[in-house]
Amino acid sequence: MSHVKKDGFTLVELMLAMTFIAMLLVAIALTTIQITHIYNKGLTLREVNQAGRVVSDELKRSIAASSPFDVNPASPTSKYIVRPGGGRLCIGPYTYAWNYGSALAGGNGAPTIFNTFEGGEPIRFVKVSDPAASLCTDPTLNIVKADATEMLVAGDRNLVVHALTVNLGDQDLDTGQSLYAISMTIGTNDQQQLTTNDASCKPPAEGVGNEDYCSVNQFDIIARAGNKSGGDQ
Repeated sequence: MSHVKKDGFTLVELMLAMTFIAMLLVAIALTTIQITHIYNKGLTLREVNQAGRVVSDELKRSIAASSPFDVNPASPTSKYIVRPGGGRLCIGPYTYAWNYGSALAGGNGAPTIFNTFEGGEPIRFVKVSDPAASLCTDPTLNIVKADATEMLVAGDRNLVVHALTVNLGDQDLDTGQSLYAISMTIGTNDQQQLTTNDASCKPPAEGVGNEDYCSVNQFDIIARAGNKSGGDQ
């Protein structure tokens, strides 16, 4: 009667196989985590960039359809109102009003919220029907919610305006046109993740965490307003 010898795995072989499988699972887990980080960061960047393009395009269209306007904040006829917590820009039949992220976040040392709806609710960035530019003539006026359209939806990343400046550039006396330079910073509003003046996100080395959900970007636009027959607003 013949006997068949059955060979099995030795204990060392089993341990080596289990070690290999464990290392493979760890590698898969680390790769998945890295892909998740990249994916979340990409979504954050896309959301900020899309919001910046929407606001930039809106401002360019409104300025292109308007007559030249005064943007000297010290002037009594200025259509550009500046406050520590936000600002207003009156262009043609519309007024754009915003609060800065630092004001919306609150906390010690935060600037006072400038723009609110009639019920006291703070705004982010809205477009308001205001043909008489009354919101710039009287900056103490609250904004009627029914007249306002939100241009900067908070979204999943709590987007806000961190800075917005408007400057008058060249003026063409022959055509009656004026160039305006607008610079604005839009981004997420987790104050713990942001550097001084909310200009950028802190580097991962500082160990704040959640850096995948932080993004700040600056958008610079040049817009032309006015024509030969147009008058000053």
